[in-house]
Amino acid sequence: MELSSLSFSDHESIPERYAFGKIDAQSHVALADNFNPQFSWDDVPAGTQSFALICHDPDVPSSPDDVNQEGREVPADLPRVDFFHWVLVDLAADLREIEEGSFSNGITPRGKGGPLAPMDSRQGINSYSSWFANDHDMSGDYFGYDGPCPPWNDALVHRYVFTLYALDVHSLNLQGSFTGEDALRAMQGHVLGKASLTGTYTLNPTLAPKQIGATSA
Repeated sequence: MELSSLSFSDHESIPERYAFGKIDAQSHVALADNFNPQFSWDDVPAGTQSFALICHDPDVPSSPDDVNQEGREVPADLPRVDFFHWVLVDLAADLREIEEGSFSNGITPRGKGGPLAPMDSRQGINSYSSWFANDHDMSGDYFGYDGPCPPWNDALVHRYVFTLYALDVHSLNLQGSFTGEDALRAMQGHVLGKASLTGTYTLNPTLAPKQIGATSA
């Protein structure tokens, strides 16, 4: 199975149109357009009954101590953890494309609704739900897609891995505010094939010229 996108190329920079945050000269970060990227796929395994699409960032700092702090930098050697940006399941077996902006075309304070989603699919909550948990203006359940917004002082260019899974079940039977971890557990034993695309993104002005073709490995 192959996954492709008109929005960005594999291992190259994701345009800010698909990001949650963009570089701002005065405040470091401003809100971006937050469109979901376009994706298409082919060479689907025989027996596929549904698809799931998950986007995660494996480069999120494991400690918040230095994150977005003036005069400090998040060191490149700090251990990193996963942050889920999109958890989309129960996509129809005959589907071969997700159009740009069809699931997200802006930022919704306190999060988009769910789990019901376009194309009779279901979407879980992304990791902004926990990130904004203590923010009076932004707290809520963030269903669906919300794009990159890495720390503006991170020494790493972050990677965003979009993985499409072909499954042998019509539905993963996930209800309510399910997470990326919940979806991955439900898929176990049902994956017929998978394909990934990785984009990069940074809000660190000293790294931004290096985004294209950069990785954080």
